[in-house]
Amino acid sequence: MKRLIHASIALCIACAANTPALAENMTDVGTPRKETLVVDILTGRVGNPKRMNPYLEGNSLVQGLHQLGYSNLWEIDTVKGVQYPALAATMPEAIDGKNTRWRFKVRKGLAWSDGVPFSAADVAYTAQMIIGNPKLPYNRFLEKNIKSIQAIDAETVELETLSAMPKIAYMFGSVIFGNGFRVLPKHVWEKVDPATFANFPPVTIGPYKLKEVDDNGFWFLWEKRADWQKTDAGQIVGEPKPKYVLFRSYGTEEKRIMAMARNDIDVLTDITPEGLDILRQRNAKVKSWYDAFPWAALDDPCERGISFNTSTAPYDQWQVRWALALATRIDNVSIATFSGMMRASPLHAPPISILMKTYHEPMLPWLKGFALPDGYKPFDSEFAIRMGQRLAAEKIPGLPTGDAELRKLFGVGWWKFDPAKAAALLQSVGFRKTDAGWLLPDGKPWKMTINAPADFEIQSQRLAFAVANEWKKFGIDVNVQQQQGGVFTTEYASGNFQAGAYWNQTCAIGPDLWVRLEWWHEKYVSPNGQPAAFNRERYTNPSLGRIIDQMAILQPTDPKNVELGTALLKELVAGMPVIPMFGTSKFVPVNTTYWSNFPSASNYYEGPWWWWSNFKYIVARLRPAP
Repeated sequence: MKRLIHASIALCIACAANTPALAENMTDVGTPRKETLVVDILTGRVGNPKRMNPYLEGNSLVQGLHQLGYSNLWEIDTVKGVQYPALAATMPEAIDGKNTRWRFKVRKGLAWSDGVPFSAADVAYTAQMIIGNPKLPYNRFLEKNIKSIQAIDAETVELETLSAMPKIAYMFGSVIFGNGFRVLPKHVWEKVDPATFANFPPVTIGPYKLKEVDDNGFWFLWEKRADWQKTDAGQIVGEPKPKYVLFRSYGTEEKRIMAMARNDIDVLTDITPEGLDILRQRNAKVKSWYDAFPWAALDDPCERGISFNTSTAPYDQWQVRWALALATRIDNVSIATFSGMMRASPLHAPPISILMKTYHEPMLPWLKGFALPDGYKPFDSEFAIRMGQRLAAEKIPGLPTGDAELRKLFGVGWWKFDPAKAAALLQSVGFRKTDAGWLLPDGKPWKMTINAPADFEIQSQRLAFAVANEWKKFGIDVNVQQQQGGVFTTEYASGNFQAGAYWNQTCAIGPDLWVRLEWWHEKYVSPNGQPAAFNRERYTNPSLGRIIDQMAILQPTDPKNVELGTALLKELVAGMPVIPMFGTSKFVPVNTTYWSNFPSASNYYEGPWWWWSNFKYIVARLRPAP
């Protein structure tokens, strides 16, 4: 199968090589190519291109709105893993000695894209707007944590939390991807209904202003603001060199690779390893994160696996979720997904370098000793060794040889492939196996649908099919339902899914796991049909809530965060609301024909997360190619 895909891409690119560009020195939207940075849209074509309300589910944000249009109060340095002020001028300061009342300043001299000055009133208004609108997905999070927020003057914001919250900067600032709290211009939004407002064209705060949009959602053109100095990126980094940033969807992977091969695109958000191989052969200006195996960046802080709606039968039973884990031959899933170029994760925190040292490796003795209630020990520590041997047999160059190095590359291990034990778990809760397949406890055939991304987030897309193939062999009638970005995220948020190749609930960037695993708190559980910003698996576990509450009152640097983070991971392993499988391998190549100084493993000033909110700071560091 991989050879067929490889050949198909190669054939498409060969055909494209004989196709003249529309205009050699112009983009297909009429801007000078040497002045335009062209970026792949992570989620592909946008179905509703003129709906840009960032607080409504189903509206796309990664066509530049998130990366260039809005900014966060506090941003994250992805190299150091620490936050710094962005729209804010200072980090939050506790003013009551109890970590419940806070004050911070906003940056001076900023203005919205329509010229109206930015102020503390915009911050306070946005929070008050969300708290007052239960129809907005972010409402539950703020309502459960914020007692009051107000602008004391044009530069000062004060807020009070319902309980001690020393991690307040995490709540309102970026740690991974961005933050759900996007400050809006009060002078625009106070005149509209935020639950229905389309927000087009958007009034934004970033260094680029939306100039033009394709009615069919294939491209979005952003133009550098004349007053770029009145933006946080302009003040922090300086003037961006690209006059235009064009977010463009070329469609399928083959078409996206063709576009980069002929120099029509500068940044790809995601492709397959075989696609990268072909692309590198066709265009010497294309660079990946590493110059050799494993090529991809392995430190993306959101790992991949299969999530369940744990409020819906039969996925509300831990026995079913664990049975599905043990019915999965993870070696085959790795090969089928990304040719084995992935790091396995048995924990609900990604196997990035810092967390491997903080959790995965220290927890190895516990993983080996972990047992299900009947005493069965499911852990398999030999995955990395088998994967190294398998890839070595395929003559893959650059592989490590020692066991320790293999585990560093491929992970500490995963769960056993044990279909007999999986069957016993299902039978213990009333399932029955027939020649035609598994029957649910009520006697009906077990039919499962796995939601998967369609032509975006390639690793999750492929993972869904690879896992479905394993579960079909086990006797389950499994269907993979591919969905465009808006539908995919909306069904996840509203609970309209059985299983899905999602990733939001298993993200972390540093030792303090509260940053994102706080989302597992049962207080965020919403009824099916009602959009949820957090805990979209609708998983209820009082023990998790108690651990999360203890973590919430600790300073981010308190070493007890790791102790409680370890306890949190143990609870998640036992309950398995998500089957974590692999860290994310990001094959995110760049084309250096027109632009230089992209981050890479050898030029590591930022991670290669083109879809994150800090992309505007990367753009500001790019230079015209020599």
